[in-house]
Amino acid sequence: MNSYQQLPGRIEGRNLSIRLGHGSEAFEAVQRVDFAVEPGEFVCILGPSGCGKSTLLGALAGHLLPSSGQLSMDGQAVAGPSPQRGMVFQHHTLLPWHSVLDNVAFGLKMQGLGRVERRQQAHDILQLVGLADFAGRWPSQLSGGMQQRAEIARVLINRPRLLLMDEPFGALDAQTRSRMQELLLDIWAGIRTTVVFVTHDIDEALFLADRILVMSPRPGRFIEDLRLDFPRPRRTSLLTSPEFTHLKRHCLALLRHEEGRELPRLTPLGLPASDHPPLRIAL
Repeated sequence: MNSYQQLPGRIEGRNLSIRLGHGSEAFEAVQRVDFAVEPGEFVCILGPSGCGKSTLLGALAGHLLPSSGQLSMDGQAVAGPSPQRGMVFQHHTLLPWHSVLDNVAFGLKMQGLGRVERRQQAHDILQLVGLADFAGRWPSQLSGGMQQRAEIARVLINRPRLLLMDEPFGALDAQTRSRMQELLLDIWAGIRTTVVFVTHDIDEALFLADRILVMSPRPGRFIEDLRLDFPRPRRTSLLTSPEFTHLKRHCLALLRHEEGRELPRLTPLGLPASDHPPLRIAL
């Protein structure tokens, strides 16, 4: 095993199911999924609205308990929230009565770290996300993209083994979203923590991920484990390449797949599916 594989941040789910609701209103949101994410991987969970993507992310964060199966990080069962599993939501959770700096430093304050040291670490993280010049501003004085950068900094200051992101750029305009995706990849290249990123946007998943786990409509199951070989660092020119377009069509076919029908097959670029065996990686 190489040093990359020995890093912390490996997560594993085995025969994992998650039920939501109570009594006659209960339903199975995630059904018997098996998966593993290696340390330092960037994995996107792609699926239609309501398929259980965010539910699965909530279980990884420790906010939801599985109804059956096992879920672990680094061999330890996920039994509740932990700073080692940081969560970034679609809308920021910054405290409006604190400055950007104090919002980012707040987690360290709760851990008992002294004011000087926690503020220095917060400055360092704000430098990483390009917000050092806005440390003294209030959250309301930032743009949407800057608020999300501050939110990411607030999570990263705890140095989590696992970074969980629930459609964090979904509320941003297209241009800001593109810049945020590039910024996230630059940050990730430096810290190399494990990332699980939920999205229903195919372009976003293909641009960001090492792997895409595609979910079926509810109850959510994984129907594809798609490994991407696009070189890094990635820039927006990738989105117009023939390889990107080819994989986008395949993902779109998967998202439109109907229960009971044969799953779409991924074939070599430019060749019809009927002429080649499937390249889909079975889970």
